[in-house]
Amino acid sequence: MNPIQRFRRSALVGRTATRIFVAYRWHGWKHRNADPDISDQELSELHRRNAESILKTATELKGLIIKLGQILGARADIVPNEYIEVLSQLHDAVPPRPFHVIRRHVEKELGAPLDDVFAEFAREPIAAASLAQVHRARLHDGRDVAVKVQYPDIEEIVRVDLQNIQALTRVAGWVLKDYDLQSMVDELSTNAPLELDFIHEGHNAEACAANFAGQDNIVVPEIYWEHTTKRVLVMEFVDGIKITDLEAIDAAGIDRQQVAQLLTDSYFKQIFSHGFFHADPHPGNLFVQPGPKLVIVDFGIAKRLPEGFLDGFIRLVAALVSGNLEGLPKAFRDLGFRTRHDDDEVFNAIGEAMVTRLSRNREFNENRELMSEFQDNMMQIIRENPVVSVPGDFLYLGRVLGLLAGLGVQLGSQVNMLEAMGRHLPDSTPAST
Repeated sequence: MNPIQRFRRSALVGRTATRIFVAYRWHGWKHRNADPDISDQELSELHRRNAESILKTATELKGLIIKLGQILGARADIVPNEYIEVLSQLHDAVPPRPFHVIRRHVEKELGAPLDDVFAEFAREPIAAASLAQVHRARLHDGRDVAVKVQYPDIEEIVRVDLQNIQALTRVAGWVLKDYDLQSMVDELSTNAPLELDFIHEGHNAEACAANFAGQDNIVVPEIYWEHTTKRVLVMEFVDGIKITDLEAIDAAGIDRQQVAQLLTDSYFKQIFSHGFFHADPHPGNLFVQPGPKLVIVDFGIAKRLPEGFLDGFIRLVAALVSGNLEGLPKAFRDLGFRTRHDDDEVFNAIGEAMVTRLSRNREFNENRELMSEFQDNMMQIIRENPVVSVPGDFLYLGRVLGLLAGLGVQLGSQVNMLEAMGRHLPDSTPAST
């Protein structure tokens, strides 16, 4: 990436952010004395326009801006619903790179002409994401494979995008004080370098597959190491229905509730039993087969929980499940949470909110107004006594729980997530006291 390209990239991000900032400031000034109903309606329209502006910029620039949009589009807990509806398109509509670019890069990485390695290689990708795209192919020995190819210039793009996003977050923090944007940036900064290492991803996939060995309803593609490098990952091709393609799931005679139950149980087993979990369960990474079986792909983001942290999280969940809310403040502090005003009230309130959200999953899935009220209450709690320190490991767990809840909405899940968590706690786990 030359200096002109870097400048153009930074300028476009800055222009989009400035337009959104000015639009919100103008709306606030214009409606300072307006009818609340009119103001709310126009604010909803403004949210949608601004989300569409981010969508347009992300699809034009690609790179980490798409990843940021995907994270925003999956975080109903911190952004308005209009952003969720618009930015969720980024899980499906990422423009792919031209085939000649991909072919040249694969040949460079594998050190051989494409035809020497693959008997067939589809020109059109079956998936395109922020950092890489996937092509279906066949090896000369007849094995059907999926070939994940990292974009050639993506490392430099990621570095520039992280600098831009960090700068924008500092500015946004002065205006959007009620939204924890820094946690998303920290997540991006930590995960992006790991996602660029396909050797790391391959080992994560193998670790997850080993943990589910003997459990036929969880499928993880096999990695073919003889054709895998840091930037090209060749794995077993596994077919399946995208977990949010409800028409196809119904047409295949697969019970959505069984899918929701399998999805929830598989992730809680990863967290509580394995202490290692796939940390990016968005719709593009999860597929369904008859049975049902759950196919999990893309292990660029996976997390192994430190033993001490896992023990603390188990005690926290045990307190939530048992209703021992008096033990919550200590459980939160033991995990590393800190608030601006060191008192127990905010931890009690957060704990009660978590119990409400997790145990009433079906109601929240069916009632968007209830979800909005819940979000408003949470924001009020945090405004009164902000949480100034959240352990990084908890952010991964929060991301997974948030994404699982979002998938539950789309599947119409009736799973009580709090009860499901309780079933996966180790035997004789004491609630925090």
